[in-house]
Amino acid sequence: MFLSKLREALICLKAGRVTLGYPFTPHEPKPGFRGKVTVDTDLCFGCGGCANVCPAGVIVVSDQEPRQRVLEFYWARCTYCGKCEEVCPEKAIRLSQQFETATDTPQDMYMRLEVLMGPCQRCGRCFPPPTVLDRMMKTGFRNSSEGGRA
Repeated sequence: MFLSKLREALICLKAGRVTLGYPFTPHEPKPGFRGKVTVDTDLCFGCGGCANVCPAGVIVVSDQEPRQRVLEFYWARCTYCGKCEEVCPEKAIRLSQQFETATDTPQDMYMRLEVLMGPCQRCGRCFPPPTVLDRMMKTGFRNSSEGGRA
């Protein structure tokens, strides 16, 4: 038993150091790392797509007035899945390379964003729900020459 433990210790010593010296030396994450979420308030127009796909409920959307939308971000709930970044049409939400997010003040984990929404060019309302006609597929209809309906 003693020999097997000695053999194990020799194997470990031969391998050398396998951990990072992180707290004492800087550490750069690899590309594709999903770190702290950043929001560019100038690009966000309040579509709410990020809130719809967030599995943790980090983003809460509420309408204060007909053309003003409030987005509240509760970062303490975030799991860094990156779905909000994928769905944002304006690329206002980005996952940075920053990974040191520990804090002792709850205000650091909350963000409130007020967005003035522009009206739809077609109907004049802000982000109307899609109608049945809007949801119809535009492709896939057959021409009358193919034997389908005209």
